[in-house]
Amino acid sequence: MEAVRGRGGNPMEGPIDRAIVMLAVPMVLEMVMESIFAIVDIFFVSRLGSEAVAAVGLTESLLTIVYTVAMGLSIGVTAMVARRTGERDPDGAADAAVQAILLGLIASTIFAVLGILYADELLLLMGGEPDVVATGLNYARVSLGTNGVIMLLFLINAAFRGAGEASIAMRVLWFANAINLVLDPCLIFGIGPFPELGVTGAAVATSIGRGSAVLVQLATLFGVAGRLSIALRHVRLHVPVMLRLIRLSATGTFQVFVGTASWIVIIRILSGFGSAAIAGYTIAIRIVLFALMPAWGLSNAAATMVGQGLGAGDVERAERSVWIAGRLNFFFLGGVGMLFIVLAPFIVSLFGGDAETANYAIRGLRTVSAGFFFYAYGMVLTQSFNGAGDTWTPTWLSLICFWLFELPLAWALSHTFGLGPLGVFVAITLAFSAIAVAAAWLFRRGRWKTAVA
Repeated sequence: MEAVRGRGGNPMEGPIDRAIVMLAVPMVLEMVMESIFAIVDIFFVSRLGSEAVAAVGLTESLLTIVYTVAMGLSIGVTAMVARRTGERDPDGAADAAVQAILLGLIASTIFAVLGILYADELLLLMGGEPDVVATGLNYARVSLGTNGVIMLLFLINAAFRGAGEASIAMRVLWFANAINLVLDPCLIFGIGPFPELGVTGAAVATSIGRGSAVLVQLATLFGVAGRLSIALRHVRLHVPVMLRLIRLSATGTFQVFVGTASWIVIIRILSGFGSAAIAGYTIAIRIVLFALMPAWGLSNAAATMVGQGLGAGDVERAERSVWIAGRLNFFFLGGVGMLFIVLAPFIVSLFGGDAETANYAIRGLRTVSAGFFFYAYGMVLTQSFNGAGDTWTPTWLSLICFWLFELPLAWALSHTFGLGPLGVFVAITLAFSAIAVAAAWLFRRGRWKTAVA
């Protein structure tokens, strides 16, 4: 309860395991809220048929570009805010947060214009069949056109996490999800006074929920004197800080791009097997993300501990925090993976769909979940590199494991060896397992301890 209320104290003081829990509990709950966005949308959209689900999947693959930039900038702002907080420099932390918001606004404006103008061409480019494009065109336009709320939600919450104010980020997403949960069925099916918008209603509901959350974030930043507080004097272009943020974020963005762009190629490979394969993949991955998002919460806690530990000059505490967080994540994510393997048919049945779509989803969910024990440590370790400001190490890991290993393997297993979509899921599992093993070896070498943020 102390963690949820934001009364966990200074992460650099007291027992390490308690400090991690104080950070991780709200971060895990925050990530649960983020994953609920995906689950709620696909739960209701699946009632509209496989074309609607496929349309959501194709649009999400396009939105990965937005998530890439948002997550890349988040890596930079978390590292800088955490380091300045560890150095007891609140003005520096606020300055970093403002520069991140400015960069996010610029990037999201560009994406919005391109998304609105070329949504149909982009869906066709991703392999969408004509009926899928017709069903999901407006969904894509709304989702891409309002990407700014995704960008700001990610960036501001990343700044809160870096400052150790994880409970604020958590409460913001609670608020957003409450709105989305109510509006989703109302706008999709036209309940009560609301118009029946079909699959487009899911995009409208999500955008309203996230947009409302951004307003709360901004009000909190300007109205509360906490570890991270912005005054009007901070709202300016500060070139040296922005350049430092760009340096960290450019590498971080490329790192995330390597990973998320691989998902675009993955869904392009799957599109050759028909709409049912894409729909099954979309359902399986949404369920997987429901488990991975809380695990990212523990990973983010480790990143904050590393950044603040290095800022305070306590390298030993930073390192021990990572291994403790990894062990906690191992038990959590491993347990969830076992449940998914056993209960896959029941879980997939909750999302409706025809028998072919459900079959793809079940096989995909079981295959990917088999690697959860490896993912647990891999997620914590890669985020810890980022928290230290060593963004190049996980970037190279992603490039090698995803582009040079996962994608060629996915194509070979699905086409050359005739495994179809199952081959793609096997490749995903093996790639994430490989990145975990490599990250552990590199973390023990300790070069991250001398990174600059």
